Amino acid sequence: MPTRALDYLDNVGRLPEGSTLVLHDVSWGDYERLVDDLAKGSHRRVCYDRGRLEIMTPLPEHEISVRLIDALVRAYAEQRRLDVENYGSTTWKRESLGKGVEPDSCYYVANAGRIIGKRHNIDLESDPPPDVVVELDLTNESLGKFGIYAALAVPEIWRYDATSFQFYELRGHDYHPVFESRSFPGLTPAMLATAMEESKTDGQTASLRRFRERLL
Repeated sequence: MPTRALDYLDNVGRLPEGSTLVLHDVSWGDYERLVDDLAKGSHRRVCYDRGRLEIMTPLPEHEISVRLIDALVRAYAEQRRLDVENYGSTTWKRESLGKGVEPDSCYYVANAGRIIGKRHNIDLESDPPPDVVVELDLTNESLGKFGIYAALAVPEIWRYDATSFQFYELRGHDYHPVFESRSFPGLTPAMLATAMEESKTDGQTASLRRFRERLL
């Protein structure tokens, strides 16, 4: 690995939980090498925008929230008979745009059928992006990533800040707040926020059970 990429890894290795490292003038090749190396057992999130590299190390509660959101989405999809493919924190990138990003979670819904069986071979130069990405703003601000997601043509973003959810829909080149998910018809930010709050006092199992009951 080139010396500069090794220097990046050394800096990343010193990052405490809940912190963010920003580097500038990073080449596409170094970005790809760094992503490949961090994929080996790392929970860090990396985004890249034409030379600007940002690396975030989540807190433990970050991952706990992501897992519960995934469970709520799965419950909703089962109840509404929606086909959903969960791609977690997969790296989405396009060299032709000089952009790459890793959400906290993401889902294919409308395009689920197109990517089944392609888990390790999706190429955004020819394949569709995920229909929904999830960003948790527990330790950092995700709004700076919206331009990357717009360039990659991701239709919908969900943000969660440990208290409330916001849904955003891509219209043209910008995201606009909406009060219901396009990909999950009938699902609102308030429904997910209520379930997340209940999990803090009554536990995840009780929260998920009540969420399912409210869908009946």
